[in-house]
Amino acid sequence: MNVDTDVTFREATRADLPALIALFADDTIGGHGDTTDPAALPDYVRAFAAIESSPNDLLFVGILGGEVVATAQVTFVTSMTGRGTRRMAIEAVQTRSDMRGKGIGAKLINHCLDVARERDIALVQLTSNAKRPDAHRFYERLGFEKSHAGFKLRLAPAHAAT
Repeated sequence: MNVDTDVTFREATRADLPALIALFADDTIGGHGDTTDPAALPDYVRAFAAIESSPNDLLFVGILGGEVVATAQVTFVTSMTGRGTRRMAIEAVQTRSDMRGKGIGAKLINHCLDVARERDIALVQLTSNAKRPDAHRFYERLGFEKSHAGFKLRLAPAHAAT
């Protein structure tokens, strides 16, 4: 199996949920409250349905050897600033821990950028947890630059239903 030629990307389907949940639950830094506990499945199903039905959201999976090895979500936003600039936000980027360092993440981000270009998006932005210096170097290698400080205000637990 050759990552350079064999990894493919597509929109996620409901059948991908177990693999996606496992990817998110394996993240020990994010602090999002993700878990493979079956009791949490309805929360993930609800979130997937909202993303799937949204005209402004896409959830991608990277497939290698028939398995989900990576994911990213993109959201399209039209801003009043910049005279109606169309933007893409990239969120929830994860590569399966045993697949990191093989170029899959870079290919996934480039897939997202290709989608942005197809949709005439002027600006692509993302946030990355301050505790992830390796991820920051990764994004900078791909051409992203640190330009803003991010702020969050948690109004409910991370696992609260949306």
